[in-house]
Amino acid sequence: MHSTTSTRTARTTRSVRLTTATIAGTLVLALAACSSDSATGGTGDASGSGSSTTVDVVVHDSFGITDETKAAFEEQSGLTLNIITTGDGGALANKLVLTKDSPLGDVAFGIDTSFASRAIDAGVFEPYTSPELPESAADLAVDDSGTLTPVDYGDVCLNIDTGWFAEAGIDAPVTLEDLADPEYQDLTVVTNPATSTPGLSFLFATIGHFGTDGYLDYWKSLTDNGLKVVEGWEDAYYTDFSANGEGDRPIVLSYASSPAFTLSDDGASSTTAALLDTCFRQVEYAGVLANGDNPEGAQAFVDFLLGDQFQADIPETMYVYPVSPDVTVPADWESFAPVPTDPIALDPAEISANRDAWIKDWTAQVVG
Repeated sequence: MHSTTSTRTARTTRSVRLTTATIAGTLVLALAACSSDSATGGTGDASGSGSSTTVDVVVHDSFGITDETKAAFEEQSGLTLNIITTGDGGALANKLVLTKDSPLGDVAFGIDTSFASRAIDAGVFEPYTSPELPESAADLAVDDSGTLTPVDYGDVCLNIDTGWFAEAGIDAPVTLEDLADPEYQDLTVVTNPATSTPGLSFLFATIGHFGTDGYLDYWKSLTDNGLKVVEGWEDAYYTDFSANGEGDRPIVLSYASSPAFTLSDDGASSTTAALLDTCFRQVEYAGVLANGDNPEGAQAFVDFLLGDQFQADIPETMYVYPVSPDVTVPADWESFAPVPTDPIALDPAEISANRDAWIKDWTAQVVG
């Protein structure tokens, strides 16, 4: 595995998204991501500029844009780009809803699958369909309203330490059901859905696969088989996961792209692999904020997010896949981070209506 600080920080930035945020009156615990001003182009004034020569972009802390790409937008549009960070994805959604009548900016990026329907239902965004949206991204839309524009996507999946299984002489698991097999007792570590974005996505994966009538029984089978649950992705991946030489659990919850960051010294292979039958897809969206001061600038920024320059940066700045089919991802991704062909999915509206209840029921079942 690459052990440089930059690689570790990059994975942490992408993967730990939630902080404590009140969502629809319910306290949802979450973890904060790290990001630097150099990656985001600086943090703007949260009150917004209110100028037609400036476009105020409200984002989560893991948003990444290079200085070169920021400058390209400003040169092409004639607008000054003002980035306003709000915390993790849950905090972003909450703040956008609470300030919908007097929005923090003109456009927002980073609303994901977990919170998209809630923001739409609350009237946070006004419809805008970008002419730059590729036809292939249509299946990533939240609904038919055109209110939110898909910009990138990633898949939360279980990962395995391939060397551990080879040395132990045990066939690696493939499916969610396999994790409950006694052969894999005490081998799996996941993150708490109340405190971790990957954990929440994995909860959704189990609901999508086993249904609302069966997912809690599945979680009971996991806990009976020695499942370990920790608060955040970094704890699971860097402390408990055996591939890092410190932990004793060779099955961990992470991302489909993670194996591209655990290459052998010669770069010819990866020391880990994602179980592509266990993945849940997260899509991130951008939208024009209703009642913003500069709707034209907001539309221009949404268009820019779908353009080749920004889309090509996404794998290296935010560690997920761009929606554009014309962008070439890094070679390591082609080889070691393939896109799951049939990820588990849930209707965003169903997530919005049941998310808090599911977390509460999971907590009662697993944590007690």
